[in-house]
Amino acid sequence: MARHTRVPWLTLKRRETIEAWLFVSPTLIGFLIFFLGPLIAVVIYSMSEWNLLSGGQVFVGLANYRDALAENPDFWHVIRNSVIFAMGLVPMNMALALILAIALSRPRRGVVFFRTVFFAPVVTSAVAWAIVWKFLLQGEGGTVNQLLALVGVNGPNWLREPDWAMAAVIVTRVIKMVGLNMILYIAALQSIPRDYEEAARLEGATGWQVFRMVTWPLLAPTTLIIMVITTIGSFKVFDHIYLMTGGGPENGTLVLAFYIYEQAFEFFNVGYASALAMIMFVIVLMLTIVQLLLRQRGAT
Repeated sequence: MARHTRVPWLTLKRRETIEAWLFVSPTLIGFLIFFLGPLIAVVIYSMSEWNLLSGGQVFVGLANYRDALAENPDFWHVIRNSVIFAMGLVPMNMALALILAIALSRPRRGVVFFRTVFFAPVVTSAVAWAIVWKFLLQGEGGTVNQLLALVGVNGPNWLREPDWAMAAVIVTRVIKMVGLNMILYIAALQSIPRDYEEAARLEGATGWQVFRMVTWPLLAPTTLIIMVITTIGSFKVFDHIYLMTGGGPENGTLVLAFYIYEQAFEFFNVGYASALAMIMFVIVLMLTIVQLLLRQRGAT
């Protein structure tokens, strides 16, 4: 019988370590290639002056950051638009998702149909969704204004008036993405033991008191996840703005993600766009940390 040759240095612990690294290597390689590598590249680009048309890349240190934060008034206008978009989208999305989840969490006739109806926009092509709404929200020829005219209301040109364009983009984005948060809330509601609610009702609690004192606190972890995901998504929105308004009218819907695209691929200012991307990364990171800290403080 053939004997297996033992490798002196290959102990059981070392073999298990090698096998563990082999198992995690695909994920690790993907992380290095598709996340850490591009992140390092963006940091380097952000400290250089690089125009795709003119070619050469010149190191300028923090000049791009100084230009954005102190010298370019457009940047703060973009930040203002991004904050308005997030403050309009996040509360509206979460509130509507919770209302729908409460209404559709219990098994009853038609509940599966309505869940499908509200979730369908999430899996609908973002391009198709934005284009359809762009036609619906046209001036007098738009379907929305035609319906308003039937009840004697003269609707505005939603996407061509600065006062209405942002509201129109926010509402259509909420309608598209609310189904995802609704599903998350439904899953959380169904995981709450019914015994808690029954015990509260036996103590004489009303429906609102049961929700406020029992259901809502138990939904806190899910609410935090939804808040973080929705906030990050609101700052990363691009396709909706690009297809519906193009940042207009009068830069009224020019948000940070679209501004970065504009600087990089319309003005070919890669260095400045990279600095803007890093600023957006820091903003989103800070918002996430603040939300996590608030959640931890609320839990103590």
